Amino acid sequence: MKNERNVKGLLGTKLGMTQLWDANNKVVPVTVIEAGPCVVTQVRTPEKDGYSAIQLGFGAIKAKKVNQPAAGHFEKAGVTPRRHLVELRTSTASEFTLGQEVAADTFEAAEIVDVTGVSKGKGTAGVMKRHGFHGLRASHGVHRKHRSPGSIGQCSTPSRIFPGLKMAGRMGVEKITVQNLTIHAVDTERNLILVKGSIPGPKGSLVVIRTSAKKGS
Repeated sequence: MKNERNVKGLLGTKLGMTQLWDANNKVVPVTVIEAGPCVVTQVRTPEKDGYSAIQLGFGAIKAKKVNQPAAGHFEKAGVTPRRHLVELRTSTASEFTLGQEVAADTFEAAEIVDVTGVSKGKGTAGVMKRHGFHGLRASHGVHRKHRSPGSIGQCSTPSRIFPGLKMAGRMGVEKITVQNLTIHAVDTERNLILVKGSIPGPKGSLVVIRTSAKKGS
């Protein structure tokens, strides 16, 4: 396809946040990600699949916990079973081979990347915490409803609540992508990537790092 571009990507584990100092002796908050090593478990080509992409596997898992179709898939690739799989569409898919290992050295310092993860679960939350409502007045005349949403619609017309109305409910546990983050440093010996700023998800959660969609090549 003409709109395909060169995309680099890795799966990793969020280890937490810390702070470092840059060349100007300024404090830089960074998120530490244990990126890879990942293995290539499938290569898609335009001739066979209609598009170019690679499938990466990450995280060890016992063979007895993998079903037969997945076991056959990993055996065909010549790799041990992996817990997580992700597919990256890239124009350079033909340059990869089955079983090839992809590590943290895929990225370099100062590169711009997008990071995808699942946000922390907050449980059931009200409209003030979930959507940023300001609540009702905290003055005379207001009953004990200071954190309520207020009116949620008309009574007899239309006699229903419109879908999509912002109300209380489950908050968090959503797939979120933070774009245009800068890589502060890469530790190839320990497979660590230090990204400036925060990323979605709790410690130990799975994240996907890929070339920036807006500022990448």
